[in-house]
Amino acid sequence: MILGTIRGTVVSTRKCRNLVGFKLLLVEPYFGDKSQLFVAADTIGAGIGELVLVTTDETTQHALDRSAPVDAYVVGIVDAPPQLGK
Repeated sequence: MILGTIRGTVVSTRKCRNLVGFKLLLVEPYFGDKSQLFVAADTIGAGIGELVLVTTDETTQHALDRSAPVDAYVVGIVDAPPQLGK
């Protein structure tokens, strides 16, 4: 899983019918290279500026409620950023 911040949305008026109903979000990783933005599908209602948990790769299909060409999917909205160290 990846922890990331929603930085924007991706609008696509024409897309695969299996993607209908998914909101496409631009995610910036919370850790690591912040220039490596990626697109994640969302159905839980995450918004710009929120910290989210994203599942990626082969585990993504287990989180979906239907078959769709998605390799990153928002599975949670984080209430508070992680506390590292003391």
